[in-house]
Amino acid sequence: MAEQTSSYELSNEQNKTSKSVTGEPATLLLVDDHPLLRKGLAQLVDLDDGLTVVAEADNGKQALALAVEHDPDLILLDLNMQGMDGLETLKAMREARVSARIIILTVSDNDEDVVCAITYGADGYLLKDMDPEDILKKIKEAAVGKMVISEKVTHILAGAIRKGDNNRTSMLAKLTSREHDILKQISKGLSNKLIARELDISDGTVKVHVKHILKKLELRSRVEAAVWMINQNNG
Repeated sequence: MAEQTSSYELSNEQNKTSKSVTGEPATLLLVDDHPLLRKGLAQLVDLDDGLTVVAEADNGKQALALAVEHDPDLILLDLNMQGMDGLETLKAMREARVSARIIILTVSDNDEDVVCAITYGADGYLLKDMDPEDILKKIKEAAVGKMVISEKVTHILAGAIRKGDNNRTSMLAKLTSREHDILKQISKGLSNKLIARELDISDGTVKVHVKHILKKLELRSRVEAAVWMINQNNG
């Protein structure tokens, strides 16, 4: 896989700071064409003082406009919507330089949907059949920069990535010791900002290393890198 480090990844890390540091609640945009589900999600989020819903949308076009207008920290995005579906919306948001962390929340565990979502720039992929408590936990983790992904989806991504494993495994030996350290932190789902704090280096240094890691391992995103590394450790 060729490297496709998009500009949104850099702006995302540069523009978004952890709200846990400032004490301000993380802002959310909910995107789903089912009013009852949106209401349920809003009520769930309202249970946590560290999160607040700033807008809701029931279609992709509206979601794109609201994302640009409100610049939320996090967007929960459904895939199966009438008209402009979730994948089209996700792609349009990234092309519009929306810097929010975008988490897919859907019933679809279709292989193609999962792979396309990550390719188009999703920061996580959650299934709606999770317990409400677990969904809230994952939302809170995503809000502070962690990768969030349902276990079933992890297996799907691992299978899709496994095709290039032989060459990628040999390339792993060519990573520097610092790149190995950063890759381990990526596999824990940490953002560049959290990795920088953990390793006591600058955000900019982490960004450069992540770019080199993706290029050397021929992976398209940090999510793919995390899933691949987790699969290696469990293999």
